[in-house]
Amino acid sequence: MAFLFLAMDICKVGIFNRFSLSVFTLIFFLFSHSNFAFSQEKVSISGYIKDANTGESLIAAVIRIPDLKLSGYTNNYGFYSLSVPTGTYQVEVSFVGYQTWVQQVEIADGKTLNIEMKPESNTIEEVVISGKKQDENVSSAQMGSLKFTMEEVKNIPVIFGERDILKTIQLLPGVASGGEGSSSFYVRGGAGDQNLILLDEATVYNASHLLGFFSTFNSDAVKDANLYKGGIPAQYGGRISSVMDINMLDGNSKRFSMEGGLGLIASRLKLEGPIVKDKSSFMLSGRRTYADMFLKLSKDETVNKSKLYFYDLNAKVNYKLDDKNTIYLSGYFGKDDLGYSDLFGFDWGNATATMRWNRVWNNQLFSNSTFIYSDFTYNVNVNNEDSEFTIASKIRNWNFKQDFSYYSSNNSVFKFGVNLLHQQIRPASLDAEDGSAVNTIKVDNRQGIEAAAYVSHEWKPWSNLSLIYGLRLNDFMVMGPGTFYDFDQDGEPVSEKQYGNEIIKHYLNVEPRLSLAYILSPKHSIKASFNRIAQNLHQLTNTTSSLPTDQYVVSSLNIKPQIADQVALGYFRNFAENQYEFSVETYYKNLNNQIDFRNGADLQANKYMEGDLLYGKGRAYGVEFLLRKNKGKLNGWIGYTLARSERQFDQINDGEWYAARQDRTHDISVVGIYQLSPKWNVGATFVFNTGNAITFPSGKYQVNGTTMFYYTERNGYRMPNYHRLDLSANYEPKSENKRFNSSWSFGLYNAYNRRNAYIIDFRESEQNPNVTEAYKIALFGIIPSVTWNFKF
Repeated sequence: MAFLFLAMDICKVGIFNRFSLSVFTLIFFLFSHSNFAFSQEKVSISGYIKDANTGESLIAAVIRIPDLKLSGYTNNYGFYSLSVPTGTYQVEVSFVGYQTWVQQVEIADGKTLNIEMKPESNTIEEVVISGKKQDENVSSAQMGSLKFTMEEVKNIPVIFGERDILKTIQLLPGVASGGEGSSSFYVRGGAGDQNLILLDEATVYNASHLLGFFSTFNSDAVKDANLYKGGIPAQYGGRISSVMDINMLDGNSKRFSMEGGLGLIASRLKLEGPIVKDKSSFMLSGRRTYADMFLKLSKDETVNKSKLYFYDLNAKVNYKLDDKNTIYLSGYFGKDDLGYSDLFGFDWGNATATMRWNRVWNNQLFSNSTFIYSDFTYNVNVNNEDSEFTIASKIRNWNFKQDFSYYSSNNSVFKFGVNLLHQQIRPASLDAEDGSAVNTIKVDNRQGIEAAAYVSHEWKPWSNLSLIYGLRLNDFMVMGPGTFYDFDQDGEPVSEKQYGNEIIKHYLNVEPRLSLAYILSPKHSIKASFNRIAQNLHQLTNTTSSLPTDQYVVSSLNIKPQIADQVALGYFRNFAENQYEFSVETYYKNLNNQIDFRNGADLQANKYMEGDLLYGKGRAYGVEFLLRKNKGKLNGWIGYTLARSERQFDQINDGEWYAARQDRTHDISVVGIYQLSPKWNVGATFVFNTGNAITFPSGKYQVNGTTMFYYTERNGYRMPNYHRLDLSANYEPKSENKRFNSSWSFGLYNAYNRRNAYIIDFRESEQNPNVTEAYKIALFGIIPSVTWNFKF
């Protein structure tokens, strides 16, 4: 009934009108036609599963009742529900790295059973890197998904020795790095802006520090992360390539603790503990670089006044109202500040806030209500003899989500909900001081409202068939006020029209989703998936990696939503009691309403920017191989991707297909972690990939004595192949003080000093001005790192 009241309240505001009524009719039909007869014959056992030492919820913990041959697992909030006949049964709960919980339980008239699990002893002689069900690779209907815990990430060598979830996923098949040392990534041939990155359900727009060398995600504050690159569930929408869903730690509800680390260029500190023991807790984590402190030691006044640092802060508080209701408040705040004396300044930052209410309505119905705020801002300040001006841009959204999970039976789970998002963008505008050599340019703000509703059903009709199918309806409303322009074929404005605070246009999209798995045996299965997704927020970039100054635009009268249809097929096999996993997945992705630029397009402070945009289509296809070892002294994985990503625009390359910037034919990653002893483990990572597609000049000509380059084929050339070896070693001695532990992490990035090309540019030869020569800029050679970590 609560669901029906919610539907009626939302419809009253007039946002959804006939669209919402049809959606809720569909959801109510599926809800009311679930297997009530089956569930009424049984009672439900449900509750939360948590860590006994910290009170953290355990995601994907497995609950078994051997006598009934039943099993289930916890959701993203640690909640589970099973339907069983009344009686007394042995209940078993298992989670990787924890002691198995076993107890006889009497179940009658429904039962709430909250369970706390104890971590295994630290004396185990093997490393376990999987944070999921041991046979999930084979048994789950979900495909194209990858799950990580921070325990797995901490031993993988990365640049500057900073544990980084975004750089870790770049080592997996189907995920390509955005460039040397960069946190940006491409998934299955999609662009960087086609990835939805969520932190506690809040959108993070630019997930990088120091132009990409660090990600915004402090590993100390992160619990786990899920990447969906295919078969994306219906509760997610808004990006057409992938979803990266990252959850922050809730905070230790048992005792106060502190941990952190001191590195060569950055340090971090985390505090967590109970506010009211077993009822409320907090987590506070901060990180900062201090390269700017070394600049202040310089005797050069210009260098002394320069700035080069970033900081970020993660905070979370939760309060358990009772056994059925819990409130969570979380936020992220981060900023980068770069500046060259008083002449130039550049700063940017993200801010998110999430308020969440978890409610258990009964043993079968679970809900999550969420209010979310996200924004991203950047400012560029220039102050020299001729010009003094500021360029500023901002993107902000307010989001309400209401999600339900209904456990109709052990083999049937319904998920349904609504999402209402207000998106506002302040495009880059130029504000110049009087007397400056440049003029002030104001660009109208743009905004839109995105209303969505979804329903999804995870169903296992037979023992060897599992499927997840669903539907998402999305209505994007282009909103005023502002001036909107029409453009001719050359991109010149031909007319304009003023709008007030009103809905100007609707873009309605229907997005079906399907994933299924056919279990050939307990050891291997075949899976298939299809999804359609629409995207109404678009990032405009003309570089190979995402920059803070990249512009964002929403769908408008000229810009249509991007649409992607992806189909995938895969074979999955586990070996040696789930110790090894093997998978091969092939996919094809059709992309519509893709965006590119006219030659010479101006992206900054340009109120006619939409006239510089071109619209076309794309396609991406490939095959991915993954062999992964999850347990033992030696573990890791080997991943290989063979793929193509292409685009077609009538105004580019004479309408012929050409390689997208992120197109890579071959991509190989080898990751290995070996436990030498209880105190030492070592790791190694080797990567190789085909160079990115790039546009090089085909000729040159002179204009008033200045050499100008002539470009023909778009992305018709390749950067050199990229390869690199990284090494790491971690030392964790046993401490006689049970309250205090410390460890050391050593790293060697680019161990054999490969000078990979970051940029290739062209210049006239100093010996012969008639000859043009190419030259390479490489960012990094070999980089050592050392970090001292502590916890008490």
